[in-house]
Amino acid sequence: MSGDFYKTSNDIDTRLDLTKLRPYGDTMNDAKVQLSFTLPVPDDEKGIEAAKQLAKKMGLDPTVAHHEALDTNFSFYVVYGTVSHSVNYDKINVAADQDETMSMDEINTYIKENIGRKIVVVGASTGMDAHTVGIDAIINMKGLAGHYGLERYEMIEAHNLGSQVPNEEFVKKAIELRADVLLVSQTVTQKDIHIQNLTELVEILEAEGLRHKIALICGGSRISRELATELGYDAGFGSQKYAEDVADFFVKEIVKRNLGGIKR
Repeated sequence: MSGDFYKTSNDIDTRLDLTKLRPYGDTMNDAKVQLSFTLPVPDDEKGIEAAKQLAKKMGLDPTVAHHEALDTNFSFYVVYGTVSHSVNYDKINVAADQDETMSMDEINTYIKENIGRKIVVVGASTGMDAHTVGIDAIINMKGLAGHYGLERYEMIEAHNLGSQVPNEEFVKKAIELRADVLLVSQTVTQKDIHIQNLTELVEILEAEGLRHKIALICGGSRISRELATELGYDAGFGSQKYAEDVADFFVKEIVKRNLGGIKR
């Protein structure tokens, strides 16, 4: 589409140049964006000016479209403006899965033909995370949005330990169940606590001599493949991923690395 050219009645340039990609608001290349944030200051003229100056440092030509007091010393702002930056879309490279994700039936067949036994999966929301929506969507039988969870898979023995599971207890249970795969869900992310918790789990597994025996996967709204691998995980799954996406990865990982799982 690069190079397509249109003119509006006001003779506005609306060319799409993917080498200088900018946000789309009302027309091509207008670079309009809207963002919101909270400041720990009163809702007054000084607070509004602070919001404007912060937005300018983010590269915007801003207008404070809305502001309101949240409390005596906290205020909320919605800023509308024009971005001064662009990106070269043509030079962006991201890791992408080359193979199509297998269905539940295909995954069961793959396990039978390539592994020959049930895969033991242990999952939990670890640390102080009390949210189970993510891990429930992947493991519980009903799954999410028509995507069945791992409990429904014939060749997978799935265990959902729930929320607020200390890393030490998680590893202990994994040893008891002879896990092949560990799934960790992290939803609470204030002050990057999820990074600390995920790092601690890897350290415990390495200390126990178990890390190389299992497939280790984490997931959550702020989890990316890049972050997961940086922290020592085999994979990371963010939003809009389902049980078959996770299972497709770990069954292939088990075969690729010839993993034997945790043995007593």
